[in-house]
Amino acid sequence: MTMVRSKLISIGGLVAGTAGLLLFSACGSGTAPVAQNTSASPSSSGPDTSAAPSATSSASTPTPQPAQPPVQASKNDGLCKAGDVKLSIKDSDAAAGTVYRKLVITNASGHSCTIQGFPGISYVTGADGHQVGEAAYRDGAKGDPVQLANGESAIADVGFANVRNYPEEVCKPVETRGLRVYLPQETASNFLAVQGLGCTGKISGNQLTVKTVHKG
Repeated sequence: MTMVRSKLISIGGLVAGTAGLLLFSACGSGTAPVAQNTSASPSSSGPDTSAAPSATSSASTPTPQPAQPPVQASKNDGLCKAGDVKLSIKDSDAAAGTVYRKLVITNASGHSCTIQGFPGISYVTGADGHQVGEAAYRDGAKGDPVQLANGESAIADVGFANVRNYPEEVCKPVETRGLRVYLPQETASNFLAVQGLGCTGKISGNQLTVKTVHKG
C-alpha cells in the first residue's frame, strides 16, 4: 500500500513539472518582441526621391538665349541729303507774268553725292512755317543723275508767277517768308529765305513751277 502511494506521488510530480514547463514556454513566446530590420527597406508610404532631381527647380531655371547681333546702320545710298547742301537763289529772266530764278544747290558735305529729279518746293510763312498754297508744279521730264563733288553745284529752274494777276478774292494773297525745299528722294527739308507773295486760295494756274536739276 505504501509502495503504491509513493509511485502515485512521483507520477503526479512529474506531470505537474511538465505542465509548468509548457506554461512557461507559452508565456515567453507570446511576450517577446519580434525584431524588424528597417535599415534595408524604405517605407512603403511613398517613393524614394532623395536621388531624383527636382522637377520644379529644373523648370524654373531660364534657358540661356543666344546673343542678338547688333543693329546695322543704314548704308549710305550716295544721294545728296538735306544736311549735305547749302541753298541759294539767283535771278534769271521773266516771261508772260512769271519770273524764273535759279535754285542753286551746293554740295557742302565734304564728300561726293548724287542728285536727280525735281526738288519739292513750296511757299511758307508765319512763325510756324506753314505752307501757303500748293507746292511747285513739276515742269518737263526727269533728268539724268548729277554727281556733285564737294563744293560743286546743281541748279533747278523755278518759276514764280505774279499772283497779283489773279483776282484778289480768288488768290487771297499773303506775304511769304521763304521757300521750303525738299531735295529729290529726301524726306527732310531745307529753308531758303525768299520774301514774296503767295496765294492761299485755289487758283487756275500754278504759282510755282520747277524743272529737273542739272549741272550748274
